[in-house]
Amino acid sequence: MSVQHDSSAVSTTPDGCPVSSVTHSPTGCPVSSLAASFDPFRGAYQVNPGDSLKLARKEEPVFYSPVLDYWVVTRYNDIKEIFKNPELFSAAITLEQITPVSEEAIEILDGYDFAPGPTIVNEDEPIHTERRRALMAPFEADEVAKLAPRITEIVNTYIDRFVKRGHADLVDDLFYEVPCIVALIFLGVPDEDIETCRQFGMQQTLFTWGRPPAEEQNRVATGMGQFWEFAGHLVERLKKTPDAPGWIPHAIRVQKDHPDLITDNYLQNIMMSGILAAHETTTNASGNAFRTLLENRKAWERICADPTLIPKAIEECLRYAGSVVAWRRMTTDDTTVGGVEIPAGSRLLIVTSSANRDDSVFPEPDVFDLDRPNARRHLTFGLGTHTCMGATLARQEMRIFIGELARRLPHMRLVEGQQYTYLPNTSFRGPEHVLVEWDPAQNPIPADRP
Repeated sequence: MSVQHDSSAVSTTPDGCPVSSVTHSPTGCPVSSLAASFDPFRGAYQVNPGDSLKLARKEEPVFYSPVLDYWVVTRYNDIKEIFKNPELFSAAITLEQITPVSEEAIEILDGYDFAPGPTIVNEDEPIHTERRRALMAPFEADEVAKLAPRITEIVNTYIDRFVKRGHADLVDDLFYEVPCIVALIFLGVPDEDIETCRQFGMQQTLFTWGRPPAEEQNRVATGMGQFWEFAGHLVERLKKTPDAPGWIPHAIRVQKDHPDLITDNYLQNIMMSGILAAHETTTNASGNAFRTLLENRKAWERICADPTLIPKAIEECLRYAGSVVAWRRMTTDDTTVGGVEIPAGSRLLIVTSSANRDDSVFPEPDVFDLDRPNARRHLTFGLGTHTCMGATLARQEMRIFIGELARRLPHMRLVEGQQYTYLPNTSFRGPEHVLVEWDPAQNPIPADRP
C-alpha cells in the first residue's frame, strides 16, 4: 500500500533519484543542496516554517534531511494521505526525543522510575481508537462549553491586572498562565495543586522536539522526573474522589470497567502529557493569533466591530500561523510518498505548517484573509483518527481571548520594532513575547468591570 501523488515538479536523475550534489539518503539517492541545507533548529524554518519550505513544495516536496535523519514531507495532499493511513504511517515516534538523550539524562530519569508508555498521540491501531472512544466524553462540545464561564472569568481577572497600565506582554501577562490553569481545571487537578503543576508544565518541549545541550537535558530531565513522580501521586489522590469533574477522574471511572485498557501507568502518563498538550499548544496558538491579527490591523478592527467574525478569525489564524508546525510518523512498510520511494522503518517529519501554505489548496496562502472560505481545512490539529482531541477546548480558549481583548482593549497595538523569538524546535511554534501598548484613557470599559 502506498501514497501516490503527482511528482512532476521533482527534478530527478535517470534512475529516479532527486537531483543532488552531496551525501546520500537511505535509498542510495544523493541528497540535493536544498535538502542538505534544511535545518529546522535555526534560520528560515524558525522564522516562518511554512514560508521557508515554499521552494521545496514546488521543486522537491519530499526530501531526505541528513541533519535530522528524517524524510521531510511538505505538500498538503501528501500529508493528508499520510494522516489517513495510520497503519502504514505509524504514530509511535511522535513523542520520541528528536535528539538522542544523553546517558546522564537517562540516569536522572531512571532515578525517578520515569517509564511513560504510549498515550493517545503516539498509539497505533487498534488500541488507539479503543482508548480514544473510552476517554472522549469530556472533550465533547457540550462538556467543553460548560467551562466557558470559568475561563472567561479567569481571562478577565488577568486582564484586570494590566488593563490600566497601558502596556503588556500578552504572553507573560496572559497567554502563558491562563491556558495552563484551564488545562489543569479540565484535567481535574484540585485547586491547591494547580500552582505546583504549573511550574512543571513547560519542561518537555526542548527535551522532545529540540536540540538541547547536555546540561539543558539534565535540567529538563530532572524536572520531568519530578513531574512524573508528582503525577503518579496526584492520580492516586484523585482515585479517592472518583466522582469529581475532569478528564482524569473520568479516566479513573473508565478504569474500573476496563482495567486492562486504562492502566495506572496510562493514567499517570495522560496526566503528565495532557498538561503539555492542553497548555503549550494553546499558549502558542494565542500568541501567534494576536501577533497576526494586530499586524493585520483591518482584520482586527473588523473583529472588534463584529465579534461574530471571531470563529473565522480563529481558523485563519490556525492556518496562517498555527502552533503545531509538524508531526512525526514512521513507515511500517516500503512506500512511495509524492513520487519518492521511502523504505520501511523510515522516519517522516510531516510539516503541517507547509501544507497550510500550499497554494493548490489555499489560494494566495501567504495572505491573511479573514474571509477565506476554506480556512478550516488547515491541518494544524491533524486529521483522521489522530485529530487533536483538545481542538474544541483550544478553539474555545482562543475565542474567549479574542473576544475579551477586543471588547476591553480594541485600541491596543503592537509595540513597534520588537523582535519575535521562538523556542528552537521542529514541531511547536509560538512567540516567546508579544508586546502591546495602548492609551488607558481610551479604554471603553472601566477597570472595575461589571
